[in-house]
Formats: sequence, structure tokens, C-alpha cells
Amino acid sequence: MIKLKARERDSIIQSLRAGVVPKHGLRHIQVGRAREIEELIKDLDRIADGGSAIRFIIGEYGSGKTFFMNLMRLVALEKGLVVMYADLAPDRRIHATGGQARSLYAEMARNLSTRTKPDGGALISVLERFVSRVHIDAEESEQSTSKLIKKRLAHFEELTGGFEFAEVIRRYWDGHENSDEGLKLAALRWLRGEFATKTDARAALGVRTIINDSNVYDQLKLMSAFVFAAGYKGILVGLDEMVNIYRLNSARARQANYEQILRILNDVLQGTTKNLGFLMGGTPEFLMNTRRGIYSYEALQSRLAENRFARDGLIDLSGPVLRLTNLTPEDFFVLLSNVRSVMQGDNAVLPDDALKAFMTHCSEQIGEAYFRTPRNTVTAFVNLISVLQQNPSINWFDLIKNVDLKEDTEDALSDIDDRKTAKPVNKDQDDLVSFQL
Repeated sequence: MIKLKARERDSIIQSLRAGVVPKHGLRHIQVGRAREIEELIKDLDRIADGGSAIRFIIGEYGSGKTFFMNLMRLVALEKGLVVMYADLAPDRRIHATGGQARSLYAEMARNLSTRTKPDGGALISVLERFVSRVHIDAEESEQSTSKLIKKRLAHFEELTGGFEFAEVIRRYWDGHENSDEGLKLAALRWLRGEFATKTDARAALGVRTIINDSNVYDQLKLMSAFVFAAGYKGILVGLDEMVNIYRLNSARARQANYEQILRILNDVLQGTTKNLGFLMGGTPEFLMNTRRGIYSYEALQSRLAENRFARDGLIDLSGPVLRLTNLTPEDFFVLLSNVRSVMQGDNAVLPDDALKAFMTHCSEQIGEAYFRTPRNTVTAFVNLISVLQQNPSINWFDLIKNVDLKEDTEDALSDIDDRKTAKPVNKDQDDLVSFQL
């Protein structure tokens, strides 16, 4: 195992204990999903080669879909792609009329990451890389940098909103050239979708449009073209917690979001987008519910329907929908071994027999659920090791034997059921639903 830095080890342990996905060090604990990862790597290669891709990562709460999406985010960065990532929420969704779509774009722009800046905030680095490359070429050819930027981005005018996008890039260069930090900041704010009114944008930059609810997808296509021009291979857009669309109380709002998803899906399947990919994470209810989920929109249901020939143990991972299956007992043993190595290092004192006893205990107390929702089991295992480390006189066998995991897991599974069956408790003007979990 690669030696871990103390900071990285602490980050992993704290994240696992809290039941959330670590931002760093995923390679140290990743197990299984080999075929799924192989298929998504093909998607990433397709994006880098000028194509496009879309995947719906479907799994139950706690099944590892967020972990899987974060892992693919790191792979994309290693392959030279730029990643824009955000979770959907009541105030962030794909289509809206009250600023929620712009809020989603702003969150993605803030989280924009590159290989050298994997934690987000890389938009300014992408901008600087583009203008510096153009400036070098302009000096070599004895041209004006501003004019060469306009020439390099001339093809943007063929895309919706492309003229204003290119103009904002030129204005950023003007601020850079004249040491006008206010102008540079205004350009960054525009690119991050932070201008709320056209009047403010026009006063600051001289452009007549802004990023708003109606053009978020168009801006993603422009951004993918821009990062490619800056020397990157494309953009991977990660959207998690898509179940928030399923939770919308208004049927009209849900349908509008599904129509936007259909537009993206059609563009990808028809090959009309370049250097752009999407990962959308959601629960089975979000996908298959015929009253509120994606399957309630007939055009999407027909495009995302499962391959009827993939049954009786046969699989087909080539379609847009990728379902995360349960980890095997062997995979789970390796996962616990990796967690043990992260927490105890090379001098791990907890023997393999303890891991086997822990798995047997879980199986006897809570059945197959500990494979179906590995988040809860891993959290319990981290707590187990923590107690053993701080109480060296305790025997691991006695500790495992006496602990009752059943109640905690039943509470977690009950919470999952509550999320599936939650009913609206109030309505607001935005047609959102609040949930009492």
C-alpha cells in the first residue's frame, strides 16, 4: 500500500466515520466495480477524443454511488479533463425559473477542478492558461493579443451565447493587461454565473446577456469548448442527488427538468456535443418511479429502458444507465482490509480473523443489508478500530461479540424507507417540497 500522509489519513478516517465520501485518497480504499470502472474509462476516453457521454449512476442510499462518482472524477482529472461537480438541492436544479438553475451552474463553476487544482476553484487557472498561451502566440506572430483571442474564439459565435462568452474572455484579458483587478473579477463573476441582472453585467463588462436559468446547458457547452481551447481535453459534469427532482411537488416543474435531461441525452446520443460528458447520480426511485421519476416521462423511459436480453445473470453496461450492484463478500473483505490499513498503517494489529468475525457478526445480525448499504457497515468498522486503538486492553473478539449493530442498521434502513415514502408537509411559491425525515 502506498504510504499515506497524516493529513490524508485523517481526512479519510473522519469522512468514513461520518458516513461521507472522502475527497482525497479514494484509491486507498476502492474495491470492486472493476467492469463498471472499465466502461466509464471508455466514456472518458471518448470525451477526450472529441465525443460525448452520459451515464446515470443508480444505487440505493449508502450503496456507494457518490463514492463511485468521486472516483471517476479523479480518473477524469488524471486523463486531462476538467471536472464541474455539484449536488442538486431544493435551491439547485437543472431547470427552473426562479434562479435555481443558475445557482446550480454557479456551484459547478465554483467546484471546477483540474489535475493541479483537484479541490475546485480552478476557473481562474483555466482562464490564465488560455490567455497566456494566446499572448505567447500573439508575441511570436506580432499580433494584438486581444485580436488573437477574438480570432481563436470566433467559432463560439456559432453557439448560443457564444459572442458574449468570447467578449467576456477578451474583457478578462483587458483587465489583465491594464492591471484592472475589478474588470478581471467582473469577468470571473460572469463566467461563474454570479450576475443576477443584465443591467449589472452591462455596466461592468459591456455585455447584454448573463448566465441564467434558461441557458445553463448552453453555457456548459461553451465552457467545454473553452477548456478545450485552453489545452484541456474536455469537461466531465457530475450531478449527484438527482433524487431532488423526484422530490419536486409540482408535476410541471418535474417535467421541465426531465425535458432538460432529455435534451442533454439526445445531444449526447446523436453526437452533437463535443468534449462533454455527464454523470448523474440518483436512486432507483428517481429512475423507475412511473409517477414522479424519470420513467414518468415517456420519451426518457423509452431511451433508458433496460436491455431485456440482459437477464439471468447476464449484464449490459453499455447503456446510459449503470446500476451499482452489491459488493461481494470477497470485495467487502478487501474493503475492510483497506480501511484497517489506512487506520493502523503497515503495523496493523487487528488480524484477518477479526475482519472475518466482524463480517459474520454483521451477516447474522442484519443479513444482506450490510452488503446493500456498505456505508453503515464501514462506519461501524471504523468505530470498532477506534475503540480498540484507544483501549488496548480490550479483546477484539469480546468487543465484536457484545456490540449490537442491528438497531443502528435498522434505523439507517428505516431512514432510507422514509426518504422514499416521504410526503410533502408544505408548499411554497417555488413549488418545492419540504421533507420531514
